[in-house]
Amino acid sequence: MLIRLMLATCLLWGSAAAGPRARDLGIPFDGVPGPLNAITDVAGVTVGHTTLISGTDPKHMVRTGVTAVLPRGTKTASLPSFAGWFSLNGNGEMTGTTWLDESGMLEGPIFLTNTHSVGVVRDAAIAWRVKQGGADNSGYWWSLPVVGETWDGYLNDVNGFHVHPEHVADAIDSARGGAVAEGNVGGGTGMICHEFKCGIGTASRVVKIGPTHYTVGVLVQSNYGLRDTLRIAGVPVGQHLREHRVYTEDAHDLETGSIIIIVATDAPLLPHQLKRVARRASLGLARNGTYSGNGSGDIFVAFSNANAEGVTGATENTARFIGNDDLDPVFLGAVEATEEAIINAMVAAKDLTGQHGHYAIAIPHQALQDLLRRYGRLTLP
Repeated sequence: MLIRLMLATCLLWGSAAAGPRARDLGIPFDGVPGPLNAITDVAGVTVGHTTLISGTDPKHMVRTGVTAVLPRGTKTASLPSFAGWFSLNGNGEMTGTTWLDESGMLEGPIFLTNTHSVGVVRDAAIAWRVKQGGADNSGYWWSLPVVGETWDGYLNDVNGFHVHPEHVADAIDSARGGAVAEGNVGGGTGMICHEFKCGIGTASRVVKIGPTHYTVGVLVQSNYGLRDTLRIAGVPVGQHLREHRVYTEDAHDLETGSIIIIVATDAPLLPHQLKRVARRASLGLARNGTYSGNGSGDIFVAFSNANAEGVTGATENTARFIGNDDLDPVFLGAVEATEEAIINAMVAAKDLTGQHGHYAIAIPHQALQDLLRRYGRLTLP
């Protein structure tokens, strides 16, 4: 009965009507977004969420979930992508990255969840891969899934292990192109950043290299930072919006939390170039005021779903790639989209009460607009 209730809740939250995004509030950002301003502007990428919200016992409130990003949509199980990853600060986990670094290949979806559900999500991802088709040439099914985590234990009963294999399967099965649900959804359900409710956010940029336009898309699971350092569009927002802080200076004066950033592109890039792109997500994160503290897990992965013909497993393969001297537009697009994706996560989030009476408020839209207007940064009249 409880599982059915959770699944019903996940469908409700996953399909809820979208509220305003950061640009709708008049927050200015650099660069040209794609049509959806989402990671799914990169053709072929799909995203699915399972959102778990249940419980009446204050000690066991469920506020968590799973998000799945499929680089090649329905072809993801059989066709890998070139990829690279980077850890800005490693107090966190992303499984599968040792082989990703060694091979330069992302094999299967990327999953996001809470810290103590990494194992079950990983195992469920392997089970999904097994069901997709026959074993490889060795006669064995083999998989090292990429699963990233951030800590939701302030609002969620993280030690209750409420994420189950069927929730992972649901996130994969529900993955679609088009608009992406943001805020309190999927793996971001119980997440907090800069002491405001946060979660999943996404954005994209269209960049031009020579005569060709490419897309860079970003999706974040954002759960980092203290209020004091928050900056939005260059405005020191956290120094002004001081009410309803999650932490106090006496109890929690060090930045912990974490953020997972996924960068996708259709630009033809090689694995070592994608590692360079993943590093640039750090600069987009920094624009919003983090310094990546000792206790923070800031881990980023970048992939390209170009070069499908170069990853088929043939003995000899041919791949196209953009020259290093022409990569700057991709770097800039990754920085700009990361900055906006994080603010989109914050703007989309809703107030949430969790276990032990803990709560996190969403950033107040009107107060934020008033502050940006005061600093001459609001784009609305």
